[in-house]
Amino acid sequence: MFLLLDKPKGITSHDVVGKIRKISGERKVGHGGTLDPNATGLIIIAIGRASTKKLEMFTKGMDKTYEAEIILGEERNTDDVEGTVVRKCEKIPTKNDIKKVLEKFTGESRQVPPDFSAIKKGGKKAYELSRLGKNVDLKSRKIVIKSAKLLEYNYPRIEAVFEVSSGTYIRAIARDLGRELGTYAYLNNLKRIKIGKFGLERAVDLDILNSSNWENHAIEI
Repeated sequence: MFLLLDKPKGITSHDVVGKIRKISGERKVGHGGTLDPNATGLIIIAIGRASTKKLEMFTKGMDKTYEAEIILGEERNTDDVEGTVVRKCEKIPTKNDIKKVLEKFTGESRQVPPDFSAIKKGGKKAYELSRLGKNVDLKSRKIVIKSAKLLEYNYPRIEAVFEVSSGTYIRAIARDLGRELGTYAYLNNLKRIKIGKFGLERAVDLDILNSSNWENHAIEI
């Protein structure tokens, strides 16, 4: 069985798994793609051994769509609002500038993941090394940005929707967008609205689930 959940801000994907494990009484619980604590939106939870064996089709095989709020003028060491400011710039790009860069980013490219990510380097997670002040020097990897649409722009805030291949970091897109515009940028808010064919509109709020009703919201995939 699977649950389509709307993850609230402030908790980790691991926290969600722990809560569902407690509610369901099932030891074998997993998720189909991590959301950072500051991010919200769709997370797919598998419950039971048979379902957790299918998780790879979500983590590696399905495109994902996000609504992102990006702030211009600063770059942060984590590439998001949680980090420390490392660079500033007062340049104000035009709306047309942003549209051109988003169009340029669309398609296949290579992306360097954030230093503060869970990617392993020498047996340790990159964010663990970064917190120790070590240079992680992560290698670029292939990504595909299927679409990048500007929703609204009021400097310094950009709102955009990105449909991307699995494994793409929206934080890194924000960082690279700022640099391409001749300034800096970081990700302020992120909401995942789609994984493959599964949309956020079908998701249930985590807070309403309990041991008596969770099965009523479960689906088979």
